[in-house]
Amino acid sequence: MGSLREVKNRINSVKNTRKITSAMRMVASAKLTKVEGVIENMLPYQNKLDSILCKFLSGGTKVESPFTVQREVKRIAVVVMSSNTSLCGAYNANVIRSLTSLLEEKRYLGEEAILLYPIGRKVEEFLKKNGYQTEGSFQELAETPSYKEARKLANILMKKFLIGEIDQVVFIYHHFKSLASQELLKDVYLPLDIDKYRQRGDDNKVNNDYIVEPSEVELIANLLPKVLSQKLFTVLVDSNASEHAARSLAMQIATDNANELIQELTKQYNKSRQQAITNELLDIIGGSMR
Repeated sequence: MGSLREVKNRINSVKNTRKITSAMRMVASAKLTKVEGVIENMLPYQNKLDSILCKFLSGGTKVESPFTVQREVKRIAVVVMSSNTSLCGAYNANVIRSLTSLLEEKRYLGEEAILLYPIGRKVEEFLKKNGYQTEGSFQELAETPSYKEARKLANILMKKFLIGEIDQVVFIYHHFKSLASQELLKDVYLPLDIDKYRQRGDDNKVNNDYIVEPSEVELIANLLPKVLSQKLFTVLVDSNASEHAARSLAMQIATDNANELIQELTKQYNKSRQQAITNELLDIIGGSMR
């Protein structure tokens, strides 16, 4: 058991740490609330865009788009999303673990056949530290996702897919379900899986009552790039919300642990102080009886 001064200093140190973790929790919660507002404002547009596509596809419209072409995967692009900062629990570790697994799985393609797009400082540092080449730095998209920047990246990926430079695009990111739950996903972005939209349209059993000019096929061909750009932006916002939720939860746990430690140290301090007082009284009593 340490001296009274050592225990007192440790209590003060833990209290200072608690102030930091508590402040970080509140900041993360505020950022999460802001991102939830972005999601809430984005959902009507996202839902309407998906609804239009689902209605046409459920009606049996034939889709002829280069974005839906399935071909042998010889070159792949991986867009992996982490945070720019740490102190968010296992958020970044899980992303890196999933990325490592995918790279191991696709090793047979060769290192030059895997194009890496790291969104977030943590995953970018991991790749550079391990000798991987990246297709650029996209840290601003991890911090403050914007549709304008997301569309730029989506256009790059779509162009590379159209000219055959890549045959598949995969996303690795966290899906925000709740404050306490973020699901790590590995999702194929390109080629676009039309069957998913067609199935959703069938499940909703919605009649297609649109009058389309010049044709449904041409409309869908023009709609798909917008759907793909919106999907990338949605994933970025989703990942950003998951980061803030993970950090808020991690800082709450850290604050709770600090409170428990302060209680234990306070008990230890009081016991040590009581023992010291008892020893002094015994010395006084023993001295008076001599």
